[in-house]
Amino acid sequence: MRTLLGPEGCPWDKEQTFESLRPFVIEEAFEVVDAIDSGDRAALREELGDLLYQIVFQAEIARAEGAFGMDEIIDGIKEKMIRRHPWVFGDEEVGGESAEERWEAIKAREKRESGTLGGVPLALPALLRATRVSEKAAAVGFDWSDAEGARRKIDEELREVDEAETQEALEAEIGDLLFAITSFARHRGVDPEAALRGTIDRFTARFSVMERAVISEGRALRELDDAALDEAWEAAKATLRAQRKE
Repeated sequence: MRTLLGPEGCPWDKEQTFESLRPFVIEEAFEVVDAIDSGDRAALREELGDLLYQIVFQAEIARAEGAFGMDEIIDGIKEKMIRRHPWVFGDEEVGGESAEERWEAIKAREKRESGTLGGVPLALPALLRATRVSEKAAAVGFDWSDAEGARRKIDEELREVDEAETQEALEAEIGDLLFAITSFARHRGVDPEAALRGTIDRFTARFSVMERAVISEGRALRELDDAALDEAWEAAKATLRAQRKE
């Protein structure tokens, strides 16, 4: 990295800043997630390398500025992990709390100045951010006592969506509904981000099979009426089910 950023290095690399690299960090993180979901360990190795490259890239920019370097990054996370695991690296016992509850209590104490929700990155995708906000609020007791309470909130928000009289109100109520769904998912032990990704993947696969089948018949999807579209969709689902059994 120092060679790439050095006097004889790459002109493009030398022009980069923390700000210009921001989208690449996000993109590489999502490509790691894609590799995890695919189950392809070779792809995961490659994508983790790409993500690590972004970390090294930014560390070297910071080192050149005199701010910090890779050693400080590694030392910082090492010290944080030791500090937040006193039942592993120290003499404390978890006691009646779970390890996760103890972790959150230590983390909350360290971040008290920024408030309970201050540590949730604003740049997270909205669904993931909603999940993290919901989790942190629940960690300090702001939550329903069980999944049924969260489920009733979904019904309440659906009614408010139906009652919205303006586009602005509708947008707000749909947002409330989505947030309520993330809370319900958390209570049921479901990661809503992963659940939605799975649904999108299934929809994409079914749609692609349906579209290819319709095109093979010399037709276009836009030419089909609702009944024909439903029939084509069910046929695509049946095709994929058969392929999974093979």
